[in-house]
Amino acid sequence: MPQMRLFLFATLGLLGALPGLAHAAAAFDVDHATRLWLATLSAPARARSDAYFEGGEWLALWNTVFSVALCWFLLRVRLLPKVRGAMHRRGWRPWLGVLACALVFIAADSLLSLPWTFYTAYWRERQYGLMNQSVLAWLGDQAIGFVLGAVLGSVLLLVIYAVIRKYPKHWWLIGTGVVGAAIAFLALITPVFIVPLFNTQSELPDGAVRARVVAMARAYNVPSEHIYLVDESRQSDRISANVSGIGPTIRISLNDNLLKKTSVAETAAVMGHELGHYVLGHVWRTIVVLTLLMGLLLWLASRIAPAMIRYGGQRWDVRGLADPASLPVLAGVLSVLTLLAMPLTNTLIRIDESEADAFGLAAAREPDGFASAAMRLSAYRKIAPGPLEEMLFFDHPSGQTRVRMAMQWKKDHVPGATEVVPPPLPDPKP
Repeated sequence: MPQMRLFLFATLGLLGALPGLAHAAAAFDVDHATRLWLATLSAPARARSDAYFEGGEWLALWNTVFSVALCWFLLRVRLLPKVRGAMHRRGWRPWLGVLACALVFIAADSLLSLPWTFYTAYWRERQYGLMNQSVLAWLGDQAIGFVLGAVLGSVLLLVIYAVIRKYPKHWWLIGTGVVGAAIAFLALITPVFIVPLFNTQSELPDGAVRARVVAMARAYNVPSEHIYLVDESRQSDRISANVSGIGPTIRISLNDNLLKKTSVAETAAVMGHELGHYVLGHVWRTIVVLTLLMGLLLWLASRIAPAMIRYGGQRWDVRGLADPASLPVLAGVLSVLTLLAMPLTNTLIRIDESEADAFGLAAAREPDGFASAAMRLSAYRKIAPGPLEEMLFFDHPSGQTRVRMAMQWKKDHVPGATEVVPPPLPDPKP
């Protein structure tokens, strides 16, 4: 009987403790913790961020309108037919005519769109406090970009038009393979040959940040012999990092803004996310997905562009799609199709980013650092869009989505998780 009484008392005591245990497990409120982080963004800063991002949504449309208008203007003045005719009169080989038309088109497009580019990429960025460069420094980067675009773009167009001439019915299919190879080639050379043209890269100094990054990289077999620090603060105050390249050019990089402006926990969370892209194979998946999407756009263009040439080709002096003078038609059509495909493109990229977020939380185990880094991005990303807006216009999960994911991870994986009351974010510079 004493044993029975002891058993009953123990059972009743356990039953009495169950509500308290349940309360302890549920004490961490994900929604409330998320609201605490979102509240670190002041009302003026939030209004500024929303205005910047929503203006960017409209810019996607106006960029396309401007691009189409520019292509129409080049067709009306018959610029490329004049170049083609000059090449023909001089007896130059057809491929040289294509190359000349490609170079002239790229140059005309860059020059005529420079005022619009200056507004969207410099003046507007400076208006929102996101640009650190002088006008001359910005123009210098634009000049480098123009040379790169002229060289790489003209070679790509030379190959595409050769394919159009040889395979007039199925050029879009072979062209898809050409574009895929070009995307892979760019992924290969960008970290080693293109980034150094714009920024200086140096070894990340020894310290707590490097130790955390190396430890995470080694845990997932990511090459970490070199970790590069990029001086992107010369252009802007945006924080950034990546694991870029493919094969022999793979490298871990972070910019100096991330190192200077964030804590070790925040940097570790960001780098865990970037390592996730590598470990999960997102680079190769992105190459394949973008290639397939471009194949769809080229197939549509192969139907639409010839119809447009039949409609206005005589006035434009364009003799068919294989004629390099058709380049403005093809470029205009692809501009519109790219805009229409933007929700799909954003969704595909956002899926990868969300997967990398989940990986980074598990790799770094810094949910509050992750939430803090997500809030810092509110300087140029709308923090709390509606579901439809996020689906259509966001190529990354929104700050609100990311913070809530971090808080849910914290509740699920951190024993005795407690809320933090984070300090307010500093208002962005004017």
